[in-house]
Amino acid sequence: MGNYAKNTAMYKRRAGKRPRSLQRMGDFLQRVLKKRKILLDLVDHRILDVWNKAVGPQISAHTNPFKFKNGTLFVNVSDPAWMQQLRFMKQEIMDKVNLEWKKEEIKNIYFSIGDIHHTPEKLADHPIDFSLYPLKERDKRLIRENLSQIDDEELKDILKKVMTKEIIKRRLNE
Repeated sequence: MGNYAKNTAMYKRRAGKRPRSLQRMGDFLQRVLKKRKILLDLVDHRILDVWNKAVGPQISAHTNPFKFKNGTLFVNVSDPAWMQQLRFMKQEIMDKVNLEWKKEEIKNIYFSIGDIHHTPEKLADHPIDFSLYPLKERDKRLIRENLSQIDDEELKDILKKVMTKEIIKRRLNE
């Protein structure tokens, strides 16, 4: 079969299929990275919105959901007093979050003392100039190694920026 025949056969097969709808990057990025064995701990950012709606502004200001795995939502809490109070409210919080977030059921919440990242609205007041914080060689090497398996240059560039900013943010919070 010649090149022309292959190409026309490909178009004929595609012509019968429904056109694909656009997807948000967050909907498929984790799956693609996992398939390529690139390990990033990404939280579904929709859960942040759901969390904020479900628990309200007061609890939201002292908490940060940072990971969802195997039905467990991992949440950083600002201090031990808040953590103790949230443990008493755990079932009520799970019920509210599950009601808001229809994606996957949260079966448990694991609270731990940790960093409370600022919401994008709070960060907008004090933008960070990432160019002022150069990465260490070790960090640059880690990023290169993780991205070496990605062929798409545009995606690779986006992920490099995200990883760089995340490393700098973590350093600033230490």
